Amino acid sequence: MKNLKRLIKYVGVFIIIILVIALFRPTWTSNIKGDNSISVLEQVKINGTKQQIMIRGRDQNNPVIIYVHGGPGCSEIPYAAKFQDLLEKDFTVVHYDQRGSGKSYHFNEDYSKLTADVLVDDLLELTDNISKRFGKEKVILMGHSYGTYLGTMAAYKAPEKYEAYIGIGQMSNMQESEIDNLNNMISEAKKAGNTEDVKYLEGVAEKIHAGEAVTPRGYVYKYGGATRLINMSDGDILLSREYNLLDFIRYNNGAANSQEPLVKETLDKPLSKIVTKLELPFYFVMGKYDAMTSSNAAKKYFDMLEADQKGFISFEESAHYPQFEEKEKFYNWMCDTFK
Repeated sequence: MKNLKRLIKYVGVFIIIILVIALFRPTWTSNIKGDNSISVLEQVKINGTKQQIMIRGRDQNNPVIIYVHGGPGCSEIPYAAKFQDLLEKDFTVVHYDQRGSGKSYHFNEDYSKLTADVLVDDLLELTDNISKRFGKEKVILMGHSYGTYLGTMAAYKAPEKYEAYIGIGQMSNMQESEIDNLNNMISEAKKAGNTEDVKYLEGVAEKIHAGEAVTPRGYVYKYGGATRLINMSDGDILLSREYNLLDFIRYNNGAANSQEPLVKETLDKPLSKIVTKLELPFYFVMGKYDAMTSSNAAKKYFDMLEADQKGFISFEESAHYPQFEEKEKFYNWMCDTFK
């Protein structure tokens, strides 16, 4: 009996040690070889709050991309090692965890008044800092998912700061997009013969048609409306060099706190009502099977959005992450367009 108690005690101590190591292990981003390369993971101050940025590229003279992650609250820094390797050869890519997201979530800060306008102001200040750091008159602005809501408004407010705007999984009229998403998921559930899923999705249709809710994301993932060619999971975050267990807790806290108010804002204030003209080149990159941000709704927005130069690029094998799912095609398109 004494031996059993001693064993339980040792196991408990071992588990505590492992948790402490996981919580506080140092984080970094892997080195990129080259005399003029850059690979940094660091904290900077933007509009009075500390935010995490990651910069990676083989040659700092290459065009600079500022990447605006989606969610709201869902950092994409942990996926860079897996999906960004090609892009880093010809571009310097700047990721940042938005205020209240991921490594930029601080337990002692109040995010109750967080709005898209605040996040856009942060993005514009970050742009100035990055442009100065690399000696660039303009940088490329790239948004993904919710990041396109912020990116489109930043491009509208300060077109002089950007060479072009790229919207991947572009948001448009959120209510219209969600109705498309719902219909697609009901269709997929019917094809699969899952009558319970069909019943549930039809049960939430009234709220979605009224602009009071979004298509349940669990069903979007289940039926291939998020990813089709790749697997993305919490394990990618937990196992990344850039995130430890404490950062993972921050990630989940940030997403839980910010998603409801910020998603409601996108439903109440659709981009198609806010931005109708852009004074810089812009491109929408959409996956054919995207059921997070409807490609059909994005195309309608693209057609009505005025600009001297614009392009709509469809990725026929992808859902919501064409930049990851068809990364070779995306890399080639980026090089053809900007180099």
